[in-house]
Amino acid sequence: MPEIITTIAELRARVGQARVAARQDGSSDAPVGRVVLVPTMGALHEGHLRLVSSARDLGGFVVVSIFVNPLQFGPGEDLDRYPRTLDADVAALEGFADVVFAPTAAEMYPYGASETRVTAGESGTLFEGASRPGHFDGVLTVVSKLFHIVQPDVAVFGQKDAQQVHVIGRMVDDLNLPVSIVAVDTVREEDGLALSSRNRYLGTDDRLAAVTLSRALRAAAEDAAGGVAAALKAAQARIDADPAVKLDYLAIVDPETFRETPPDHHGPALMLIAARVGTTRLIDNQRLAV
Repeated sequence: MPEIITTIAELRARVGQARVAARQDGSSDAPVGRVVLVPTMGALHEGHLRLVSSARDLGGFVVVSIFVNPLQFGPGEDLDRYPRTLDADVAALEGFADVVFAPTAAEMYPYGASETRVTAGESGTLFEGASRPGHFDGVLTVVSKLFHIVQPDVAVFGQKDAQQVHVIGRMVDDLNLPVSIVAVDTVREEDGLALSSRNRYLGTDDRLAAVTLSRALRAAAEDAAGGVAAALKAAQARIDADPAVKLDYLAIVDPETFRETPPDHHGPALMLIAARVGTTRLIDNQRLAV
């Protein structure tokens, strides 16, 4: 089983020990002393385990953080009911992670909600940021804290949260942080639904309706050769056909800037979708070639 650590001081000491041990051993094919971080909020599913497996494949000492970060939840969001399953998470990580860092909110924010924040700028006000004001500032603040605590060489995130990956990558570039970001492709159910900790909120009928999101993305990919307008039209038609899906946003963006593409855009693009199915809000995305 992975070692469970709950304090910042203990984790820093343990990572330091791992680096020293790796240098003394010298038997690893990975760069000596490499540390790989996988930040999560727990309630782990196969998608998370794919991230941790990818981290393990990179070689080195793997740290998985499990922390439900209050700074990224807005008023009325699901902070209190967000699933917390630490024992099951730790068991699932056996053979994948060396350490699980599971701090309390008081450990991460000993003076209450942090006055000092990392802001995501304009990119953090678009799409998810427009629907969840301040969300990405909370994400960047906790990720920055984790980077300073763990000091990883590599951090692994899931492409399902594409905008999150973008703003974290921009933070790393803008602040010259010494960490490489690896994004792992979205893991899906057999019918195409993107794996998410929030899927457990879906009732039977809602679960059937939720697959509309991935089907809309697939329809867009099939029609993307016809251009931006054709891809949007194909996806919108799939969404309109299912009244149980309440669309929040549907957009095609430039993956480098996360700004919406002009109608005459040609080249790589990314379609974003967010919708509410019953009481559950879901997001997904799909790479396109338009």
